[in-house]
Amino acid sequence: MTLKIGLATALVAAIVAAFVTAATLGVILRRAPEVADRPAAALNEDAIVDVVRNYLTENPEILVEMTTELEERQQVKQAELQKEVIGGNAEAIFRSPLAYVAGNPDGDVTVVEFFDYNCGYCRRALPELVKLIENDDKVRVVFKELPIFGEESEGAAQVALAAGKQGKYFEMHQKLFSTPGKADKDKALRVASELGLDIPQLEKDMDDPAVEQGLEENKELAQKLGLQGTPLYLIGDLTLPGAPDDLYDQLVERVTAIREKGCAATC
Repeated sequence: MTLKIGLATALVAAIVAAFVTAATLGVILRRAPEVADRPAAALNEDAIVDVVRNYLTENPEILVEMTTELEERQQVKQAELQKEVIGGNAEAIFRSPLAYVAGNPDGDVTVVEFFDYNCGYCRRALPELVKLIENDDKVRVVFKELPIFGEESEGAAQVALAAGKQGKYFEMHQKLFSTPGKADKDKALRVASELGLDIPQLEKDMDDPAVEQGLEENKELAQKLGLQGTPLYLIGDLTLPGAPDDLYDQLVERVTAIREKGCAATC
């Protein structure tokens, strides 16, 4: 069963359930006039269900419209929820001492990225984020490691955070994405060696409690935000999920909006 078919099936069930309520009886009468011609005693649940099912079968395009409308409403609701979460967790999101920053540390607009080193979309998006940093010297970028793909991702994230203690976080970040193969602890240590890091010190720094605290903080924030995948970008209190083909343009658009109007919530 495809996702679309599954959604459509769920919608039919939801629609039928909704149509049998008094609040939506008027909809049935307008959409299916034949119901209005029946005696009141005949308007039982089975009759209404039959009419609704027949109507949807004859007009299946309604399901497509309702699926689209449902998705749009969910996105709006999610964005509103995320704004509330951003406002209530601004310090941890934008100014956590456990996260690393690229671009201008004193920039007037902050872009936050939640990512996983084994996320293909995150890998594809990196050049667009680097382009933003290079083209806008007032942008501040905060990186939030979110190893959702298991132990390999967690190991890579730990090495990257430890590399920050030697001042090589962003270099490590970029090279982990640009180097072929699955990201894990061993690959991350090889990359660190190629970058000239002190490996014995790096391994000690991986055990620093701040590394685990940073990862736990990111996981908690992601849960509060209702994050469903990576990457997720927060531009002030505006959100941008995924890695669309026009990611750079969308980032610039949101940065410009926050720069001109500020955040509706604290950011």
